[in-house]
Amino acid sequence: MIISIYIRPLVLEDAEVSYSWRNDASVWTYTGFKPNRVVTKEMELDWLRNNLNKPDQSRFAICVKELDTYIGNVQLLDFHGKSAELHLFIGNKLYWGKGIGFQATVLMLRYGFFERKLEVIYLKVHPANIAAISIYEKAGFEITGKDDGNITMSISRDRFIEIEPSFKLISI
Repeated sequence: MIISIYIRPLVLEDAEVSYSWRNDASVWTYTGFKPNRVVTKEMELDWLRNNLNKPDQSRFAICVKELDTYIGNVQLLDFHGKSAELHLFIGNKLYWGKGIGFQATVLMLRYGFFERKLEVIYLKVHPANIAAISIYEKAGFEITGKDDGNITMSISRDRFIEIEPSFKLISI
């Protein structure tokens, strides 16, 4: 069974859920972020207040359609000209390994290329995060190098337009 998702802009109320993910070290195993203190709801709320309206960022909540449940984040950061960096995580571990990362990636690629008019979207992924690498390759990303021990991957708008018809099962 495919779990359908949608993405929506992050809102301050999301701090009620997301602060607990910040305190779960297993969520951050393959990322550069390592919680070094307990994050409270208030700290998460302050972080959201400081980050939601930055012009070089587009931050979205990943939600399960059937339950209207917030389960993770996907975002484009560090806009420079016609490029941006993709970040993705599923905070609710009940949804790990269910194909949601792929769906969220495709939805963000559509947003980045068609709404934000980007030409290139890139990312960095830990080489041991085989599941994520597989998701990104399935979505059309190609390995472009290494950076600080991470694999760098990117996809161009033209490449995405070429392969995007095969993703028709994913609706916005």
